[in-house]
Amino acid sequence: MAETAFEVRVPTALLQFGIDQSEIQRRLNEWLVLSLFTDGQISSGKAAQLLGVNRVDFLALLRARRIAYINYTPEELADEFRV
Repeated sequence: MAETAFEVRVPTALLQFGIDQSEIQRRLNEWLVLSLFTDGQISSGKAAQLLGVNRVDFLALLRARRIAYINYTPEELADEFRV
């Protein structure tokens, strides 16, 4: 996959938590992809592809991060539970 380089500045104090440059890169990529997914800009399949994981692993990541895979509106929920 093609890449573009950006300069990112982080507080030096973050390094005291044992976070190195590769971990910062991984977390920033994850955060950006999750942000795009939760904003509805990309699908779960595309998000998985961008993170280099399969879709099942992406869904597990959502669960681990407590991010809902499906966000129903109150009206949609009412329709789902209407008997």
